[in-house]
Amino acid sequence: SLTRSRHSRHLGACAAALSRFGRGDSGDIGDIGDVAVAAEQLRVARRELGRITGHVGAEEVLDVIFRDFCVGK
Repeated sequence: SLTRSRHSRHLGACAAALSRFGRGDSGDIGDIGDVAVAAEQLRVARRELGRITGHVGAEEVLDVIFRDFCVGK
C-alpha cells in the first residue's frame, strides 16, 4: 500500500541517518565538527520518524514556508 511504502521509505532514511551517526561516533567528542555532524544525523532521524508519526515541528513548518512561498518579496 501507499502508506506502507511511505513508512518504509522514512524508516529507511531514519536507519541510514542513524547508521551514519554510528559510523561517525569515534568516542572522542572533543571535535566540535564531529558533534555537529552527529547532531545533524540525529535530527534527520528524528524528522523521518516524525513524518511517520505525524509529529511536525517548527523547523519543518519553516522549511515548507521558505521552500514553497516567496518570503520577503
